[in-house]
Amino acid sequence: MILAAIDIGSNATRLLIMQVEQYQGGQIDYTKLNFLRIPLRLGTEVFTSGYISEVKTRALTNTMKIYASLMKLYKVTGYRACATSAMRDAKNGAEIASALKKDSGIDIQIISGSEEADIIYQTHIADNMNPARSYLYIDVGGGSTELILFSKGKITFKESFNIGTLRLLNHGVSDKQWKSLKSFIKMQTKGLGDLKAIGSGGNINKIQSLSKLKEEKLMSSELLNTYYEELRNLSTPERMHFYHLRRDRADVIVPALRIYTSVLRWADISEIYIPKIGLADGLIRMLFSEQK
Repeated sequence: MILAAIDIGSNATRLLIMQVEQYQGGQIDYTKLNFLRIPLRLGTEVFTSGYISEVKTRALTNTMKIYASLMKLYKVTGYRACATSAMRDAKNGAEIASALKKDSGIDIQIISGSEEADIIYQTHIADNMNPARSYLYIDVGGGSTELILFSKGKITFKESFNIGTLRLLNHGVSDKQWKSLKSFIKMQTKGLGDLKAIGSGGNINKIQSLSKLKEEKLMSSELLNTYYEELRNLSTPERMHFYHLRRDRADVIVPALRIYTSVLRWADISEIYIPKIGLADGLIRMLFSEQK
């Protein structure tokens, strides 16, 4: 079957179209047919004014119409569209979601931070890890950071924090929020021993690509810190030039690395695995389970 997932984030919207087939013995094969990312940056307005403007609404409407056309072209049999931090914080978010359904035909669900963490969990990335170990899943977005702790094959906690790249760029994260995140991580990871991290999000994926490490290889926190120090000392144009980054990646990659490196330091984690999965992947897996 052909399934699609739409992720309307604070920094960008994403459409993922996949062919999902069950192989012999119950193994599920996921084959990516198309992936489209549009950097709308809804959070830039929401985290300062509390609203999504008419200009951004028109851009979002046009994007959803394009997504609807692509899903029709690929003969998608099922889809799910979710909006995260920016839309749930916007005072006109529900109104815009209703208008989008009328204009594009796409039914958008505005989800909570807890629901976002639940969907990410559907990727079952921890199933491929050592069940005797503990893993901290870190997903950094434009408006929020989701944390999931797997300990000995079980979930210890799933939490969402309103600390994201666009909020940091717009000085929307207080010292109190940072201290709360630090205290939570230290308390929840105390005594876990050799804890490993799993990182997801466009910025950590870009660092993984820049490092030339294979996806199955663990990246050291030391190397991640090195990239953070190098990039934070460059201007946005310099990051674009020297690291061949898009402008919409070059400005958010530093606050993203600040979040990742801080979490690793507070949890005393020395290595992070970057499997290149996220919310859209979780949505596809949820859809398949429901339709199967």
